Amino acid sequence: MVSEDEQGTDDGAAEAATKPSERVLLVVVDDSQEMAVALRYACRRARHAAGRVALLHVIERTEFQTWLGVGDLMAKEARSEAEQLMQRIAKQVGEQVGALPIIYLREGTRSDELMRLIEEEPSVSILVLGANTGPGGPGPLVSALTGKMVGKLRVPVTIVPGNLSDEDIDAIS
Repeated sequence: MVSEDEQGTDDGAAEAATKPSERVLLVVVDDSQEMAVALRYACRRARHAAGRVALLHVIERTEFQTWLGVGDLMAKEARSEAEQLMQRIAKQVGEQVGALPIIYLREGTRSDELMRLIEEEPSVSILVLGANTGPGGPGPLVSALTGKMVGKLRVPVTIVPGNLSDEDIDAIS
C-alpha cells in the first residue's frame, strides 16, 4: 500500500503542507467520463474556496498466480499506467486550480482504500464522485457509498451527475 503526494513526500508532510482550515476535495481517479466531470467540479470548487484537490487512484490487485514472473510484470505495468494517469490528471488540476494536487496512489480494493484514506487523512473534508447516468446505474463506488457504507463516512459526499457539461459545472460551482 503506497500513499504519496506529487512532491514525493510522505503522509505527514502532505498533512503539514495542508492548512487545517483549508478545504480538501478528494476525487477518486479512473478513466471514466463521470470522473472527468467530478474532477472539473472539484477543481472549480477548490479554486473558488481557496482549497486544494486531492486525487486517489487505487490499483486493483490481480490474483494472477500461475506464473509468478507474469504476475509481477502485470503489477509493474499497472503501476506504471497508474502513475502516467495520475501525472496527466495532476497537470489538469494544476491548470484549473493553480496548484498541484495531493496525490494518493494505493493498491487494493477501491472502496476499502478510499475509506482507509478518509480515516487516515483529517485534511480531507469533502469526497467528490461522478455518477454514471447510463442504464448500468451510478457505478459501484457511488452505489456502495450511498448504501451500506454511508454511515461509515466522516466527510460529506458530493455526487456530480456524469452528464453535466462544462457550462453546467461552471454555473453551479
